This record gives sequence, structure tokens and C-alpha cells, in this order.
Amino acid sequence: MALLQPKARPRYKEKIVMSDVVLHVFNWKYQEIIDRLGEIREAGYGALLIPPILYSDVNSHDWWQRYQPKDYRVLLSHLGGKKELEELIKQCHTGEHKLKVYADIVINHMANEQREDRLNFPGDAELANYQHNRDLFEANKLYGDLNEGLFSGHDFNRSGNIEDHEWSDRHRVVYGDISDLPDLMDSPWVLLQQRTMLAALAKMGFDGFRIDAIKHISKRMIDNFADSDSLAGRYLFGEVLTTNDHEEKTFLDPFLQETWISAYDFRLFQTIRKAFEMGGSLRTLARPENENNGLPWSRSVTFVVNHDLPHNEDFRNLLLDRTDENLAYAYIVGKDGGLPLIYSDHNESVHRHPEDHDRWCNAFKRDDIKRMIRFHSQVQGKQMAMLYESDLVLVFRRGDCGIVAINKGGDHASVEFSTSGLKNPSLYEDCLNNNKMTIEGDRFTLSIHPRTAQMWLSE
Repeated sequence: MALLQPKARPRYKEKIVMSDVVLHVFNWKYQEIIDRLGEIREAGYGALLIPPILYSDVNSHDWWQRYQPKDYRVLLSHLGGKKELEELIKQCHTGEHKLKVYADIVINHMANEQREDRLNFPGDAELANYQHNRDLFEANKLYGDLNEGLFSGHDFNRSGNIEDHEWSDRHRVVYGDISDLPDLMDSPWVLLQQRTMLAALAKMGFDGFRIDAIKHISKRMIDNFADSDSLAGRYLFGEVLTTNDHEEKTFLDPFLQETWISAYDFRLFQTIRKAFEMGGSLRTLARPENENNGLPWSRSVTFVVNHDLPHNEDFRNLLLDRTDENLAYAYIVGKDGGLPLIYSDHNESVHRHPEDHDRWCNAFKRDDIKRMIRFHSQVQGKQMAMLYESDLVLVFRRGDCGIVAINKGGDHASVEFSTSGLKNPSLYEDCLNNNKMTIEGDRFTLSIHPRTAQMWLSE
């Protein structure tokens, strides 16, 4: 292998094309997203996943309040209102580098509010607030008549909280309450409101929706909106949170069989976790879709961290080591198939876990992440083929012009592979490290430092 000196401005940057990488702007205010669209576009993202947009507590900065909706008919929260959302969509859809906008939607439940009429939404006090601040709420109205209530006690399942021993019972998970959050039933009235709400959001210009807590939603409720003509062409994906094989069989497999919606690829995430842990093997990541180690690529939203992992104490043990997280990003952004998601927050978990400081804050514009996205953009649509695989090292190509190499081990690795299928002879540049190498001949030996990744592009 011949290594040359790095260049100040890698030439691959000049050839960048549109990416489909999704940026999860977790708990960002809408105006901040608008203000930073230039940075987001420069980083190469193709879509945004924005926080839940339905009406929630305007005065609370707590991120979890966004997941406790008060009314489907109003777009207003601590993060902003309808006007900002309309401007965000307009600006994302304008210009040469258009961005898709996916909204996080909570339809399984309503807010847990301590009031006498807690199953009436938005409730008598809130209806009075609507009247007192009529101009504000009419300006943020999505649909409907705000003089009337939306849901009553007749619209909720009344079977109580899901107890600890019931989380593997699919019926209880679908029809029970999560921590006193009133669980909506799949009655004709509720289904009509959900269908109407999503149709109105689609008309606003949203390109798709993340459906929160979708394993808690009945098939009837999913079919109600998923098969709606108003959502034709929109991208839908759900959060089917699973942590083991039994939960996958109970929740994930039926979801894949009963719906066409995409989902967070928790199956691949678990494979990644096991592959990078002590004693795990990267071989399991070589062909995950063929070995039931990941979702079908056409229905997979891939991730290495999402908002539940840092903020839910029950899931923090699933977080990867920081270095492993970076290597895993190189894998999901570098491989073929799935829709890669990058998580970026504002240090919301630091008050409980100081060790999280700046771990994901502004992660969207980290130099290594931006370089990974550039690689992804250049090889998008090109076939993935393994060049070398072992317990500690994985090397694969993307078409004839890209190579990804990952060494999770603590020692330097030197691996040899066939150059068949690669541009040869050709000069390659490592997007992550700016090194260069020339590939020629039938066989090639690649050197990989311990605990590092490389992403090579042919010039």
C-alpha cells in the first residue's frame, strides 16, 4: 500500500450529490432549525426528523412534554407553533438542496394531566383558554372547531397501567396505559380524528411521519392512517422498541407481517451492540439482512443512538461505548440499505448524567459525521460486497469506487483482499483521515489502526 500526503480540501467534496441521511433535531426549537438550515445543508443531510408537533405544554422546556399531546387540532408547544412549522417546510423545500421534513407524531395516548376531567381533551380549562386567547389558538389551529372538545372518557381504553410482568403480553401492551398516559381506543371517532389530523399535516407539506410508540397501537389504528389516500407517497416509520429475541417475535415480526410501514431497526442495533462488545464478532454485520440480524433494507431506519437511550434509565445500558458508537456510525452510514439517522441534541441528559456533556450536542456538524455523509452521498445506490471479514475487522466495498474498513480491536490490523470489482489501478482517498493510497494488481493489503474506521473513495 502506498500512502501519500493528505490534501487540504479532499476532491471528493466537489462531487457531492443528494443524500438520504436523516438528522434527528431532538428537542430543537423550530426557529433554531430554520436558522441553522445552512449548516444542515452544508453537512449534506437529506431529511429532518423534527420533535412532536401536536399541542403540548407551552411553558415546559422538558423534552418529554412533547410526547404528551393535549389536542390534535392545534400545533403549538414550547418549541414553536404553526407559523414556524410552515416557514420551516417552505425553506426546506426551497432551493437546489431540498430537505424532506418528517414530523414525530404521538397518537397512542394523550397527556397525563392531574385534573378532575383528566379524560376530557383538551378539557374545560383549556377550552376556556382557547376562548380567552382566541387569536393565538386560531392562528395555530390545524383543523376543526376549537369551541368543542375533542375526546372524552368514552374514547379511551380503561384497563389500567401496563405492569412490569405484562410488557411481553402484546394485548396488554396495545390496550394498556403507559405510566398513567390515557390510552386511546381504536373507535370510529378516534380513527376519524387521527386520519383527519394526519391528512391536514400532509396538506401542510410534511414529507412523512415517525409514529411514536407504534408497538402500543392496534393494527386497526395503523391501517386507518397508513392506507389513507391522503398519505400516499409519504414516508412512514414507527418505533417498535425491542431489546431481545422474545420481544422481536412478539412485537416486531407481527408489525412487519401486518403493515408495510418502515421501522427503527432495533434488530440491527442489537446486532451492532453484540458485535462491538467484548467477545462479539463483526462477522454478524457482514450480511445482517440474510441472517435475520436486521430488518429488510427497504423498511429499515438505522441508528446507533436514539432519544430513548440517553433519557430512559431502563435503556441506558444499551448505549455503546463512545468509540464503538463512532465506528458503528461508519458502518450504518457506509453500508448499503436502510435510512441512516443521526441524533443531535442540546445536552438534555446532562442534568442526570454529567458524563453525557457534549456527547451528542451539535453532533450533526461533527467533522467525522459530515465526512461519513459525503462518502454515503457518493456511493448511494451502489452495491455492497464484502472484501474481508473477521471477528475484529470488517472491510467492504460500495460498487467499484468506495471501501469501508472498521477495526474494533485494540491492535493494528493488516488485511489482504481481492481487488476484483474495484477500480484498478486507481488512487483512493480516505474521507475520514485524508490519507491516500493506490490500489493496483489482483490483491491488496490494507493497514488499519486499532479502534478506527476508514472510508475510501476512488478519485
